[in-house]
Amino acid sequence: MNLTIYQVDAFTKEVFKGNPAAVCPLESWLPDETMQRIALENNLAETAFFVKTGDVYEIRWFTPLIEVNLCGHATLASAFVIFECLGETTTTIKLHSHRSGDLSVEKQGTRLILDFPSYGLNEIEIDARLVEAVGKRPLQTWETQGNMVFMLFEKESDIAGIAPEMSALAKIPFDEVIVTAKGDSADFVSRMFAPRIGIPEDPVTGAIHCSLIPFWAERLGKTELFARQISARGGEIFCELKSDRVKIGGNAVLYLKGEIYV
Repeated sequence: MNLTIYQVDAFTKEVFKGNPAAVCPLESWLPDETMQRIALENNLAETAFFVKTGDVYEIRWFTPLIEVNLCGHATLASAFVIFECLGETTTTIKLHSHRSGDLSVEKQGTRLILDFPSYGLNEIEIDARLVEAVGKRPLQTWETQGNMVFMLFEKESDIAGIAPEMSALAKIPFDEVIVTAKGDSADFVSRMFAPRIGIPEDPVTGAIHCSLIPFWAERLGKTELFARQISARGGEIFCELKSDRVKIGGNAVLYLKGEIYV
């Protein structure tokens, strides 16, 4: 069986920046084991698979180790493929995830706008093991949807200087560890580490903004925000809080198109 594969750099206008995601359009679903093996072989933070049924794109996302509930950058990459490579002529596409429900992506010029759910935060005590693994004590910590923990720091330079001990972080009982602070180069900045699920550091993570956007919107007193994820590759996220939904906007660029033989 031959499958077409695309690799797209998301949340950037430049190749070699943003977050690379693999995208595999399918006529029908492959066995879960096969999709997981493809994701492992790709060795990217996420590989997205989608099947079009009527006017809805059913979508799933896999890290090298597990299937995840929601992925922003691979959804952005999938929408880019649908619009720019597969010839979709509408300006808005509907997607559905069996784990995260109904989603959509709107094309506004060169920018793609994800419509995702908004998730709240539940404050928790600061865990000494987490502090030791990250190497710096936060001001506060919260847990949120998808077994994620958020750590709030004072300033952007705190986030830039974090160098976690990945082996220790992999033993922490959270799949994703997010560090964030009010920004100098943006309204807010963040980084995300997930060695427990096969992603040491994710370059740009759309899905964590389902919680970051409402958090910073309330804290900064505005509903439209500009964010940066300040990993080595870096990425730009255009954010908006709209009731119980968030708008997560960004650009994308095609890196490669090829074939998989399975």
